[in-house]
Amino acid sequence: MRTAGLFINALLLAAACIGAAAHAQEQKTEAQTRQDAQTKQEPPKQEAAPAKKNARPEGEQAAPAEPFDHATPAEMSAQCVTLDTEAGAIVVEMLAEAAPESARNFLNLAAEGAFDTTTFSRVVKDFVVQGGNITTRETVPPELLRRASRKVPDEPNAVKHLRGVVSLARPSEPNAATTHFFILLNDAPHLDGTFAAFGRVTSGMDVVDKIAAGELDGEKPRHPVRVSRATVAKCRPQERPKQ
Repeated sequence: MRTAGLFINALLLAAACIGAAAHAQEQKTEAQTRQDAQTKQEPPKQEAAPAKKNARPEGEQAAPAEPFDHATPAEMSAQCVTLDTEAGAIVVEMLAEAAPESARNFLNLAAEGAFDTTTFSRVVKDFVVQGGNITTRETVPPELLRRASRKVPDEPNAVKHLRGVVSLARPSEPNAATTHFFILLNDAPHLDGTFAAFGRVTSGMDVVDKIAAGELDGEKPRHPVRVSRATVAKCRPQERPKQ
């Protein structure tokens, strides 16, 4: 009898253990189910990638492409810019091999109409007439004003600053040229190797001389000559760069 009682107790103990294990497994399964459901609904958060140090400010867009952005120096040298002014037409050939970025900037501005209605706003007697001041336009859209602030790298080169040469004007600080250019009325060897000569007048130096002959207040023309329109086209044979 005692043996039978011990056997029954052992069976009861085993059943209790099995029941407890089953209950624990059931709780573990329910917990795992809840965890799986939560995992499906709420994917683990990922850490944000660190911001780029040179990232463009929010809201700022990349500058739109311009007509001569990818042109080679040879392709740019085949182009001439005609400045139709109130005093007549001035044709400028590009010396892009000597100053590619200066020539590119000038061609893009002319092709995009930036020089239209600007004036020759500075004249230094027997030295230069200067144009390209975007703020002298009849209208200055905000996007054009932003474009006009774009800096051009310095490109001093071997082109001699002779009468008729077109060069990029800039302030005293380096790499700060923008849209201003000047046409030489006489040879200026002191500018050689310092300023970026990028073009040369092939037709219309008589017009340049007329602009220079106007009345001045210091270096400011009293009646500045306006560029009605600037156009870009392939140079005609007589306008090809001289060899």
